[in-house]
Amino acid sequence: MKFENVLDDINGFGRFQKMIIAISFISRFSLPCHFMLNNFIAVVPSHHCNLTALYADDWAFRNLTPEEQITVGVPLRDDGKLSSCQMYEEPQYHLLLGDSNDTQAEKVPCQGGWVFDNSTFKSTLASQWDLVCDQKGKDKQTGTIFFLGVMCGAMWFGSLSDRYGRRIMLLVSYVFATLFGMGSAFSVNYVMFAVMRFFTGFSITGIIIVTSVLNVEWVDIRHRKMVGVIDSLAWSFGSISFAGIAYLVRSWRLLAFSVTAPLIVPIFTWRWVPESARWLIANGKLAQAQTSLRLCAKMNQTEEFAETLTPEALSLVIKNEKKDRVYTYLDLVRTPVIRLLALRTAIVWFSVACCFYGISFDIGGFGLNLYLTQLTFGLIEIPAKFIVYYLLDKIGRRKTLGGALSFVGICILINIFIPREMATLRTVVAVLGKGFSSASFTTLVLYTSELYPTVVRQNGMGFNSAISRTAVAVTPIILMLDDVWESLPKVIFSSLAVVGSVVAWTLPETRDRCLPETIDDIENRRSGEKLLLPSKQCLAN
Repeated sequence: MKFENVLDDINGFGRFQKMIIAISFISRFSLPCHFMLNNFIAVVPSHHCNLTALYADDWAFRNLTPEEQITVGVPLRDDGKLSSCQMYEEPQYHLLLGDSNDTQAEKVPCQGGWVFDNSTFKSTLASQWDLVCDQKGKDKQTGTIFFLGVMCGAMWFGSLSDRYGRRIMLLVSYVFATLFGMGSAFSVNYVMFAVMRFFTGFSITGIIIVTSVLNVEWVDIRHRKMVGVIDSLAWSFGSISFAGIAYLVRSWRLLAFSVTAPLIVPIFTWRWVPESARWLIANGKLAQAQTSLRLCAKMNQTEEFAETLTPEALSLVIKNEKKDRVYTYLDLVRTPVIRLLALRTAIVWFSVACCFYGISFDIGGFGLNLYLTQLTFGLIEIPAKFIVYYLLDKIGRRKTLGGALSFVGICILINIFIPREMATLRTVVAVLGKGFSSASFTTLVLYTSELYPTVVRQNGMGFNSAISRTAVAVTPIILMLDDVWESLPKVIFSSLAVVGSVVAWTLPETRDRCLPETIDDIENRRSGEKLLLPSKQCLAN
């Protein structure tokens, strides 16, 4: 007997499953806001040296208008704009007479801080802690620090979720993400903020990988693709909403608080989240699995089958595997088939993440302001994911993923040859590339959760999530290679998309197939046989 038999009897997509998905949707809604937070709080407004305190004893200077004070106190750069990091050692009053010659004037670094333009942003990290000039780049570093936290959290939560269960680690993620997110908003200095952002990323990744797996493990075969797309749509709706939130909230502290506050709701709704019955059975906790499954049958109004869910019957679901064994990341490399699977999925995850964030971070060609750019990137994901929903069953996971990645590579490659003067065409191609990259990401999350067996599914998701976050950390470095050759980043991203597509075509198809429960379900099949049993065959076993 397979777990799919059990789900088929008690309704694998009833009120019980919809409750789980709804709770998951609420918690995932705010996650993209944290991932894109640095796009708004790390902006450096135009600024110049603060002259007021230094020239306070100069009677003539005090009687000038603010514009005149800037003229005599702040030098111009070669492009005619005000210098951001230098000031005149002494006021240059002759400049008020139209004399632009300041070659003899002594210029010194800013001595009394900076004055920032607050017309667009009320406050940012740069204006809060003067992260400009010799401190320039520290605000952007917080983004890298956040994604390093996400990478570490993926490995940690992936392992512990397979060891201690999905439900308890989900609560840990909710609580820690809320606490550290709020801590970020109330940080008193840069170091504290950086630490808080690391642990916010560390905690948030637990929500991502645990909810993805928990949802897939509770639904039947027919509705797995729907659940995968719904989870992904939560991200898209969050991205779209974030554009509005960021537009209304221009203070970085209030913005950090605003995107963290929604995580309080899932802490209270967690009480209704059940443990994965698959995980309970795989770990020999048959009595607890029986309780969860009977609750599912009651909510789904299939109580006539509840009496058949005895511990003895459930013990037949998973065979040939030591139920008390603790699984770790080492189990992803101990056996040959799982080892090859981990290598292939890692390559695809790295390729997809690099392309997705490479397009997302390279927004210079849009010609739109920051808020419209955020909105556009969010909107393009909606039709892409509805198309994915149709294709997952029509042509399968493998063809959808491989095809989407191929088109990502084509779009990036095309933009190399389109002149910069044709900004509209470049924008259209970039948006299409973003849509295809979003489609590949949506497919990959569901696909990966179906490929790994239950006993190491969270380890597999955690490992691949860590690989993707490594790609995110590498992406800004790749983008900086445009100093070597303007098109080099696009060549790299396009090549990665092609490599990812080729590897994706080597993965086994999971459409209409039962989820593997144990490592033996994968390893005991010969290379010539299909990795996953068709749903009808596995339900008959």
